[in-house]
Amino acid sequence: MIVLGSTGSIGVNTLNIARKFNLNIEVLVAGTNIKVLNEQIKEFNPKKVVIANKENLKDVNHNDVSFGEDAILEAIENSTSKTVVNALVGFLGLKPTLKAIQCGKKIALANKESLVVAGKFIDQTKLNPIDSEHFGLWYLLQDKKINSMLVTASGGSFRDYPLESLANVTIKEALNHPNWSMGSKITIDSATMTNKMFELMEAAWLFDIRKLDAIIETKSLIHALINFCDGSTTAHIANASMQLPIAYAILGKCDEEILKPVDLVEVSSLEFRKIETQRYPIWELKDEILNNLDLGVVLNAANEVAVSKFLNGEIGFLDISKMSLDAINKYNNVKPKTIEDIFEIDKEVRIYCES
Repeated sequence: MIVLGSTGSIGVNTLNIARKFNLNIEVLVAGTNIKVLNEQIKEFNPKKVVIANKENLKDVNHNDVSFGEDAILEAIENSTSKTVVNALVGFLGLKPTLKAIQCGKKIALANKESLVVAGKFIDQTKLNPIDSEHFGLWYLLQDKKINSMLVTASGGSFRDYPLESLANVTIKEALNHPNWSMGSKITIDSATMTNKMFELMEAAWLFDIRKLDAIIETKSLIHALINFCDGSTTAHIANASMQLPIAYAILGKCDEEILKPVDLVEVSSLEFRKIETQRYPIWELKDEILNNLDLGVVLNAANEVAVSKFLNGEIGFLDISKMSLDAINKYNNVKPKTIEDIFEIDKEVRIYCES
């Protein structure tokens, strides 16, 4: 298979599954973490390697290494692998998703932004989502009439902070997730609840449903729930590890233990909370977004600019959501008719938000 984003948390867990099941890695694509990449090259011996920047080429221990977006697309096109794991972060992941579909490959998709910004142009029959929430929903599906679907959120870094202190939180505090360690972009998205908004949009495309919501479950053990029309609800409970959805996305099914079962006696209690707009202003948009999924390209572009500005110390934490709300207000009539429109809208929204 091809692993895009091999040095991030999803990429590393994908290679753990590859090791466990002795799977062949044809292409590794990474960003700037060359040290980890070189360790992966030594162990998995890929035929081809692609990195982000030209200046790092000399540091990569491989005789076939190239750089940049075009090189990623060429590697996908020229490969014999049937499966592409797309764990790239952000809008950058969209073109590789489209290329993999064009080449008839199966996609294990951890790049949320592909569906968020361009779900209407993506053939979902080629996708297997790598996300504990969507995996949980898929796992629970039965031949029964569904009323609604529910995913859970951790609440992010500031779920227990006093509301009045949110305006002055530091970057370091924002990157301190209470439940696990992830990349900086997704950790900030978790803190603003934008990540959960993205997941609801993904679920809308994947399961063709609009009755969707999210709640906070502080221990991150319940990942998804389905409410059936007969009044019953089922929940997917598992210890938080991406290796379970990754294994199913790549292998199709899995009959051996990937992670330890949850000991409910040891857990003893679970806590659920409503997602409040005072703490997570972005949640004001939930119904508007779910009723108009075309807005995903606007929300994603604004959020990527805002998160970058926050991480560079240019704006405060609460300004991230303000920028997204402002962009949605300005561009709430977008109607992309082609995939080219998606790239044009993305560019226009970024220029607006940068200014």
